[in-house]
Amino acid sequence: MERKANFVLIGLFTLAVIAGVFGFVFWIHQTAGKKQSVAYRVIFDGSVSGLRVGSSVLFNGIRVGEVTDLRLNVELPTQVTAMLSVNKATPIRSDTHVGLEFTGLTGLASVSLKGVSATTTLLEREEGEPPTLKADPGAGQDVMQAAREVLNKAEAVITTNQEALHKAIENVVVFTDSLARNAANIDEIIANTKHATASASELADNLDKRTAEITVGINRLTSTATRQIEIVGKSIVDLTHNPQRFLFGGGGSSSSGSSSSASSPNASSSPAPASGLGAIFNPSAAPAAKPKPAAKPRPPAAAQQ
Repeated sequence: MERKANFVLIGLFTLAVIAGVFGFVFWIHQTAGKKQSVAYRVIFDGSVSGLRVGSSVLFNGIRVGEVTDLRLNVELPTQVTAMLSVNKATPIRSDTHVGLEFTGLTGLASVSLKGVSATTTLLEREEGEPPTLKADPGAGQDVMQAAREVLNKAEAVITTNQEALHKAIENVVVFTDSLARNAANIDEIIANTKHATASASELADNLDKRTAEITVGINRLTSTATRQIEIVGKSIVDLTHNPQRFLFGGGGSSSSGSSSSASSPNASSSPAPASGLGAIFNPSAAPAAKPKPAAKPRPPAAAQQ
């Protein structure tokens, strides 16, 4: 009996020591967490389904704390107040966005904090009250709830426009039947369109060829006109330098004529006939007309016999 009593005491003492160690560790953890965390209050407008006490608080996806309390606002039943315990080093500012993030399809939610600016002032405690954050509108709406609301709105629209949708479906059926009846005509229209496209391509090619020919002709005409202009220019230059030659015709100046007469003695006996405008304004200079030969006398009639 004494031996059994000793074993019981030893067991109880061992359990007490183990419980004391666990209690001490838990107490150290809680006191250390309280010293390194700051309390915040978040106000949600609407449902916070999926949020529980002990849910994680995430800042840009990193866990920085947990939810310590959830309560309803007696004055405003649509609001829910959540108390958060957040790491003191977390930069929560006045422009920090607050919302809910849902984990997979389980429906469990966590508070999501997202920083915006690094220059905005940090939130501070006001006379013993924790800093207050306002959640974004619709923050408590999960994906499934949003999908249900969208489906409800779609159903309402379909119910309201049921007759119009029915007529639209009938029109689609009529249109498809018309296409089926005119399938041959549609094929013919497509074939004609292809033929017209080929004709237009051929016409474009011919137009390019004609344009090239016209361009060549214009280039030739331009070159001919350029040559004629050069000739006219030379004539004008000659007229400017020697107008007598253009008006009276013949050779150049009198000096050239005297030299030519001295070189050939026969030139004085046969003066050169005037030509050009000189023949018009000086008729005496024109060559005399040759006399006609005399007609031969006819023989007498007896001689002819």
